[in-house]
Amino acid sequence: MSRSGRAPGGGPRSTCEDVINLCQGNPDLPTPPHIVEALRTEVLDPVTHRYPAFSGLLELKDAISAWYATRYGVRLDPETEVAILFGAKAGLVEISQCFLDPGDVCLMPDPAFPDYWAGVLLARAHMHPLPLLRENGFLPDYGALDPAARERAKLMFLNYPNNPTSVTAPHGFYEDTVRFAAEHGVIVASDFAYGALAFDGQCPVSFLQTDGAKDVGVEFIFLSKTFNMAGWRVGAVVGHRDVIAAIDLLQEHYYVSLPPFIQRAAVAALTGPQESVRHLVKTYEQRRDAFLDGLRNSGWSVDTPRSIFAWLPVPPGGNGSVAFADELLSRAHVAVAPGRWFGEHGEGYVRVSLLAPEERLREAARRLAGFRPRHHTSST
Repeated sequence: MSRSGRAPGGGPRSTCEDVINLCQGNPDLPTPPHIVEALRTEVLDPVTHRYPAFSGLLELKDAISAWYATRYGVRLDPETEVAILFGAKAGLVEISQCFLDPGDVCLMPDPAFPDYWAGVLLARAHMHPLPLLRENGFLPDYGALDPAARERAKLMFLNYPNNPTSVTAPHGFYEDTVRFAAEHGVIVASDFAYGALAFDGQCPVSFLQTDGAKDVGVEFIFLSKTFNMAGWRVGAVVGHRDVIAAIDLLQEHYYVSLPPFIQRAAVAALTGPQESVRHLVKTYEQRRDAFLDGLRNSGWSVDTPRSIFAWLPVPPGGNGSVAFADELLSRAHVAVAPGRWFGEHGEGYVRVSLLAPEERLREAARRLAGFRPRHHTSST
């Protein structure tokens, strides 16, 4: 809304801005009722009021192992290849603290989820970019990597389905990754936050489905996006047993595990009916399609997202992703995340979250379709 209080068409409107916030990846739908009821039951059991095993409940590790076996055909030893995390986000920071010394090199996708950077900085290590370019399908090109960085690297982050580009990775890419990691002694940290969201009936590939993957790395999973349990802070890391042991030990000292009643409710989520997950995916697909239809009908060229984000190119005259996002917020009242926030190679794009009701996404698409950036000096 303009400062004059006039609508884009010139008519009067309320001085209260109607901002559509599409910046965050925070699920907007409630946790399925059967999981909430499981929590209610478990919290009434006095046993769950005591300290649990510091490394987490074995029954939850069993449930995670069974979920991987059923969904991906991956066999895990629940006692040595699964660690329970106080939110997988914490584990994504901790793995750098466990395996990077000051001056070491971490191979970092660019663009990437910015929280990966935090652990590297805390370890006083260095990040070397793995550019994710459209011409490569937003997959890193290991052959183009600087030889010196390749030899010094100790750790590498990956994330597919990807945040922010919303693409998936094929089996062949992970085969190349395992070979690369084994040859150069690099630990792979695969962030699989959106792995259970099978858009268009296509189940994303797990890094651990590749032969040899457990010998070179681990995978992080979240219940946040799969079961709308973001506030419950339940995550896990699975795979290479030495990596699991190191993270497990650090977790014990930081958090002394999750509350037992939450862990038991997480078991109910993983082992109970999965219809809520299928319904969630269908809902997200309908939202995505409603948003894309509105943009494409107005001439925008947009790739079809395979997760809960859309990665939109900044239109001509946008003058950089930060300037475009600022102008879009101030004039059209749609909040999006500038691609530059995710790294140098995110410039030229903005990330749009699809975690809003369908009618709000249609309205956001309508505002975007009618928006024309003004030419001005970029703030970047």
